[in-house]
Amino acid sequence: MAVGKDEARRRAGEGSGKDTDRADDDPVATRSPVRPRTAGPLDDAEQRAFRVVRYVGTVGALFLAFGSLGAGAAPVINPVLEVPVLRVFARIPTVSLAIAFAGMGLLVFGWLMLGRFARPTRARLASRAQLHRTLAMWVTPLLLIPPLFSRDIYSYLAQSEIVHRGMDPYSLGPAEALGVGDPLTMGVSNMWRETPAPYGPLFLQIGSWLSALVGYDVATGVLLHRAVALLGVGLIVWALPRLAHRFGVQPATALWLGALNPLVLFHLIAGAHNEALAIGLMVAGLEIGIRRLPIRVKGDTPPPLARGELPFIVLGATVITLGAMVKLNAVWALGFFGVMIARRWHGRIVDLLRAAALMTAVCAVVTVAVSLGTGLGFGWIGALLNTAGLVWSWISPVTELAQVGGILGIALGLGNHTGALVAILGMLGYGAGVLITIKFLWDSFRWRYRPIIGLGVSLGATAMLMVSMQPWYLLWAVIPLAASAGTSRFRVAATAVSVVLPFLIPPTGSTFDGRAYVLPQAYLAGGVVVLLTLLLIRRTAPMLLERPKRTPHVAKPDHAVP
Repeated sequence: MAVGKDEARRRAGEGSGKDTDRADDDPVATRSPVRPRTAGPLDDAEQRAFRVVRYVGTVGALFLAFGSLGAGAAPVINPVLEVPVLRVFARIPTVSLAIAFAGMGLLVFGWLMLGRFARPTRARLASRAQLHRTLAMWVTPLLLIPPLFSRDIYSYLAQSEIVHRGMDPYSLGPAEALGVGDPLTMGVSNMWRETPAPYGPLFLQIGSWLSALVGYDVATGVLLHRAVALLGVGLIVWALPRLAHRFGVQPATALWLGALNPLVLFHLIAGAHNEALAIGLMVAGLEIGIRRLPIRVKGDTPPPLARGELPFIVLGATVITLGAMVKLNAVWALGFFGVMIARRWHGRIVDLLRAAALMTAVCAVVTVAVSLGTGLGFGWIGALLNTAGLVWSWISPVTELAQVGGILGIALGLGNHTGALVAILGMLGYGAGVLITIKFLWDSFRWRYRPIIGLGVSLGATAMLMVSMQPWYLLWAVIPLAASAGTSRFRVAATAVSVVLPFLIPPTGSTFDGRAYVLPQAYLAGGVVVLLTLLLIRRTAPMLLERPKRTPHVAKPDHAVP
């Protein structure tokens, strides 16, 4: 394994992800250029406080689970109405919404308090096993509930049934293929009933297998799709600490920020979005692909190929491409993985071209194999392009800018041109996302940034510039960056985003048009519950509310990256 020169190590560090930045978090220099410092286990007082935090989050998950029975995106034919006691929640939706918001508040508050035990500057950190058990406790109440925050899962069910019946989901929407009165079509949002599927063939093929098992049993179908999402989260939990250790980030920090993130709990698990499987395959492919790459810093002489290096590269690229066959965003990782390979070889333009050719070949072979093997062909490409801008999300900066432009046009007597502005700015947003990606690909190749950090920033910028941006889209950026970005600035920004975004979309997935007074009352009720919990913690575990002790910042040696 190649090792950099002492001077290069003194100059380079973890920092903001630039290969020449200094770290601002780890107070203890490490011996190895690729390993985070070793932290001790929590002491007895910290263990007690940790258990309190775990229970707070578990109670929050239970609140959210019970609230979802009346405030979730329940199916049209709701089986909860047939269950004694539980059906009470379905008949008091306003109260259920307040309970759900209280649960969300407790989970977010518990996650913030848990972060105290995952700060990389602490001498003692929560262990990986403790965080795994905490995640299991917080996830378990969310496994058997109605979907939350959107009705996308009903689109998954309907589109999967279209595939199961041997029809083309990329040319027919649920209403056309199954009929408006079909039980599966009835659960789909009106916007998507006549829209072809925008998802990859691998995901729809998996869905068709599930459809063969459940038929018209919508509730069981929801649970099986959630199991697929849980598999994706499992891949994230497996890959994150390994990638973090490889890039000099504390595994506990990466698990807390990436896997226990409220956006993961609320949208990937409770919402059962297919991003879970796509992101899971992407990060798992990265971990597999780089595990045999030697560690280098800029200026090192490249060592000979390691045993098994090429097979692992091909396998990693294959897994990443499978992620893209679920949702296309994962294909971004192939470009930055290629940069890692080019930097590992000799860092020349010809190495970049060779790596790009290898990634393209693997991607093409896997894409053709999946598209033809599933019998769905390549219609998913056109369907994706045609449906990308149908949703105008109010949390998208691009959409809001277009809305402002439309209002100004009306005020100036020029007419309402909001639709045209959304289309124009949407295209400009996609173009800007491409340019940002190209910039970070080149900068990463020139050793200005780590490729995996370039990947996270590029995916984040692309998500932010989409007119259809949703809160869970930012997980494409947060999860890879959680494993590779070591600065406190990134953690503060990611923490703020993860705290605010969950509350922008109600658990029902609706906007409560005509009943705007309902949401403020639910927010208020949730805030009161969190405040009471805060007062209780002040009595039972006051150390959780104490200001963390600051530690001196000491530069650490280069954590050379593939």
